[in-house]
Amino acid sequence: MITVGFPLVGGFIITAAFMPSLIRYFRARHEGQMIREEGPTWHEKKSGTPTMGGLLFIIAILVMTLAASWLTAPHHVLSTTWILLFILVLYGALGAWDDSIKLFHRQNEGLKAWQKLLGQIAGALLLFWVYVHEQLPMELKLPGLGTWHMGGWYALFAIIWLVGFSNAVNLSDGLDGLVSGLASISFAAYGIVALAQHQTNISIFCFAVVGSLLGFLLFNHKPAKIFMGDTGSLALGGALAAVAILLHHEVSLLWIGLVYVIETASVILQVASFKLTGKRIFLMSPIHHHFEMLGWSEWKIDLTFWAVGLLTAISGVWVMLAK
Repeated sequence: MITVGFPLVGGFIITAAFMPSLIRYFRARHEGQMIREEGPTWHEKKSGTPTMGGLLFIIAILVMTLAASWLTAPHHVLSTTWILLFILVLYGALGAWDDSIKLFHRQNEGLKAWQKLLGQIAGALLLFWVYVHEQLPMELKLPGLGTWHMGGWYALFAIIWLVGFSNAVNLSDGLDGLVSGLASISFAAYGIVALAQHQTNISIFCFAVVGSLLGFLLFNHKPAKIFMGDTGSLALGGALAAVAILLHHEVSLLWIGLVYVIETASVILQVASFKLTGKRIFLMSPIHHHFEMLGWSEWKIDLTFWAVGLLTAISGVWVMLAK
């Protein structure tokens, strides 16, 4: 109950209870999202919607993870718990800095790419240090190919994984409620795997994320009253990659996080195609905008993408637990 129910319900209550006050605060200060000019024209009506809602659910995750961890082990919070919280806060701080610049300058461009990358790499290197300190195996389990012992190269892998998936989740955050629902499913999947592995501290963190995101979704579904901003999306992506690494099911994230992978691939393909041929593959990228341009409603896209995420999560968990 403490491992699942307490962080899940507690995260939901904290986020749901305090989010109206945060929305009122941002509205009073006229701090709202600036919509990118190249986006769908009908998104212009979302301009001015409060953003940086990720601040509150990050706080809720911190509070509930530490509270539940203390209840299960009063005298020793594991270093893996601290690194998960550190990654969440560090990547959230990067996102908050980015969001703040956008709000201050009233534009949709924040931190320089190299500034984001530097912070993301720093977080990945610290995760690797904890990984070494805990004497966890620096190897990858490749389906059908056995185990690949990486040694020091695992640090490079950790960097690629954290940077890649934090940006992938960030790219996916383009529709009301899309990432809130997807990330809830992804973290729930890894929470179940953590329980099966008896890694209580990681399961507590995962279910604290799920509860907090479900509380946020009450205000983030269409029509969104608040957005999570880069504050939330970068934090969620980095934390999700860190969870997969600490559970030693790194490669599974390519499947459980398939929607994020497809979203990112659509941007890469779109840019590559335009530069090489002058033609675009999609009507707009990331791919959720392509479906919008085809006439799909945001709710239809959300439900479809959530269904795909749920399918990959269920099948991914089944494969991991079957071994």
